[in-house]
Amino acid sequence: MAVVQRPPVLLNRQATIERVIGLIDEAASEGASLISFPEAYVPGYPEWIWRLRPGADYELTSEIHAKLVGNAVDLSGNDLTPILAAARRERVTVVLGMHERDGSFSRGTLYNTVVIVGPQGEVLNRHRKLMPTNPERMVWGLGDAAGLKVVATTSGRLGALICWENYMPLARYCLYAEGVQIYLAPTWDMGSAWVSSMVHIAREGRCWVIGNGTSLQGQDIPDDFPHRDVLFPDPDEWVNEGDSVIVSPNGVIIAGPLNKEHGILYAECDPERATTAHRTLDVTGHYSRPDIFRLEVLRESRAPVSFKDGDQIPARQAVRTDDGAGAAPRWDQEAGDGPIERRPGERTPPAELPTLTS
Repeated sequence: MAVVQRPPVLLNRQATIERVIGLIDEAASEGASLISFPEAYVPGYPEWIWRLRPGADYELTSEIHAKLVGNAVDLSGNDLTPILAAARRERVTVVLGMHERDGSFSRGTLYNTVVIVGPQGEVLNRHRKLMPTNPERMVWGLGDAAGLKVVATTSGRLGALICWENYMPLARYCLYAEGVQIYLAPTWDMGSAWVSSMVHIAREGRCWVIGNGTSLQGQDIPDDFPHRDVLFPDPDEWVNEGDSVIVSPNGVIIAGPLNKEHGILYAECDPERATTAHRTLDVTGHYSRPDIFRLEVLRESRAPVSFKDGDQIPARQAVRTDDGAGAAPRWDQEAGDGPIERRPGERTPPAELPTLTS
């Protein structure tokens, strides 16, 4: 397991992706089969939102945001192809945070996204942060639960929550319920309180926990960053101290915290240790009470608009049916020659994610 704590090239997607590829190669050369990167790593966390004033700095905020949108990742395009190729070449699993630009609707909304890329060069899962924190809501839209899941990989069963999503007990519970063995928490947070939260989650979920922080100094901000000298005047300032950490399923820190330092944490994380640790505590198994508590998670993505026109690809018709017992009507699909007919807001499956093919 390798946990990368090195700065991105802020607001530069291409340069950051090249850095990611170099770091994948470096970690793989050290024997890592699972490589994790921080929150919003491509093209970098929007630290400026905590430094700019909502009204007085509107023009500067707009200038920076325009550059951010232009350097965000469109998963429906080829932006991620070089990283998919690197994962396949090195036969490693990569967990990567990014600003995702929605390529299906509007193309103007960004999401705080983490993807899990498998060793065959395929995106195994995309999770969009459910609730951006404080001023982050001026940067990112709200995610959904389509990617709130655990995926099986050659490194174990992986699940990820982003930054303060890890303070949402029900979101954590979803990952526990699907048997997460390696729980990844890419973040911009740092400090002793955050590290203690990682320890708590490891003990609660009986899983490996990877707190993946970002180390960033003023001198790491590119010279062409808008008004760099005003926003980041001190080159020696630790804008973020990092504090990446690896915690075992019994709550013992085995690597880190890596504080005020650029580097990579390494550790052996046997996924089966998470399985056996559930003997004494399994919060979604023998230590749960489904006869008292119930949790329902709606994983379907919902489209903001539905179109009905002759240009739509022929598919199956949607037919409204009632069961006759007073229950809410269902919308089933039967074979037909017309386009799918959906009501506004009806749940739709997420867009297909990219796969690298030969």
